[in-house]
Amino acid sequence: MNTENVPDEISLRLLDEFAKEPVVSQRALAARLGIALGLVNSYIRRLYRKGHIKIKSLPKNRIKYIITPKGFTEKARLTYDYMNYSISYFRDIRGNIERTYSGMMADNIKNILLWGDGEIAELCYISTRGLPLRIVGIISDKRIERGFFGHNVYTADDIGDLEYDAVLVSSIDGNVVDNVQSLDGKKVFYL
Repeated sequence: MNTENVPDEISLRLLDEFAKEPVVSQRALAARLGIALGLVNSYIRRLYRKGHIKIKSLPKNRIKYIITPKGFTEKARLTYDYMNYSISYFRDIRGNIERTYSGMMADNIKNILLWGDGEIAELCYISTRGLPLRIVGIISDKRIERGFFGHNVYTADDIGDLEYDAVLVSSIDGNVVDNVQSLDGKKVFYL
C-alpha cells in the first residue's frame, strides 16, 4: 500500500485529545498516544506555529491547549483525509482477498484455516459468503470456543488436529510468519 498519502495521524489525535481535555500534560499525551514525549512536544509546537492551537499557562505549572477556529478546520480536514485513507486501505485489502480466493478456487481448495483474528480476518470471513470456500477455524494466541463468528479459535499447537486444505495468513504479526513457515505440505496464502 502506498503510504505517502497517510494523513497526519499524530496531529489529528492531539487535536482530538485537546478537544476532550484541554488541560493535560505532554507526558499524559505521550502515554495516551503511545509516542515519545519529545515527539509530542514537537507536534504541539508545530500546531502552535501553524495557528491551530493557543497555549495558555495556568497556575501550578499547568498548560491549557485551546483549539482555534483554524485548528477546528484542520481537524475536520485531517479527519476527512484519515477516513479516505482508511477506506482506500480496506478496498485494497478486499481486492487482495478476492484475488487470493480466486487463486484458491482455481487450485480446488475448499477448506481454509485463517491465521489471525483481527479486522483483516473478519474481512476474509465476510468475503467467503457465496463462494465455495469454507472457513474451518481460526488460529490465534488464545483458544476460544465459538469466538469468531461462531467458529472456534485455536492456537498453533492445535493445528495437527485440524483438517484443512490451505492456510490464509490474515495477520501482519511477525511471529505468524515464523509459525506458518513450519507447516509442511500445506498450501499457505498471504494477503
